[in-house]
Amino acid sequence: MFTGLVQAVGTVRSVTSHGTGRRIWIDSPFSGLELGESIACDGVCLTVEAMERGAFQVTAGEETLRITTCFDLAPGIRVHLERALLPTDRLGGHLVTGHVDGIGRLVRVDKRPGFIEIEVEAPTTLHRFFVQKGSVTLDGISLTVNATTAAGFTVGIIPHTAAVTRLGQAQVGQRVNLEVDVIARYVQRMVAPWLGAHNDDALRALLAAQGFLKEGS
Repeated sequence: MFTGLVQAVGTVRSVTSHGTGRRIWIDSPFSGLELGESIACDGVCLTVEAMERGAFQVTAGEETLRITTCFDLAPGIRVHLERALLPTDRLGGHLVTGHVDGIGRLVRVDKRPGFIEIEVEAPTTLHRFFVQKGSVTLDGISLTVNATTAAGFTVGIIPHTAAVTRLGQAQVGQRVNLEVDVIARYVQRMVAPWLGAHNDDALRALLAAQGFLKEGS
């Protein structure tokens, strides 16, 4: 479990094939890593399988390569890193599992003085999970949804986030890992069968007003 608060930006050292997966060495400033611990790499929960001073190695399996941007990793690419949450840590972002739900694409990057607004095109299957003022994870970064759009949603990037992550250099067309709010996922799972059986328009309107259901869905 993670918080979506990036602790460091590492750099991919090497990528080699391993069966249907890929072994990835990442240079990082972390010390005291342990074999078997989890690290979120651009929001993807991966396991430390080997380490040396200033670097660690993980393996991205076939399924991970298929549904995340780990397939795009190559030497020199920078990645957001976060170690797993301790029970005594402050939960400064939101609960993030590191289980990516899909890949989004940046369709607008509006850079203004002291602020960046980014519009993300997301898979339509995920749209029902995005609500204004709700949480979403982009490449391992916990962000607040400013607004929903026909294509997906928008987020705002403050100067600190722009400075300590790659979002300060975000470009249109860039692919990003998306993880929806785990609470929204469970709420949708619980209410979907009931809504389908009862078709209660009043309840639909109530859920939409509270941000749990998009109008027209």
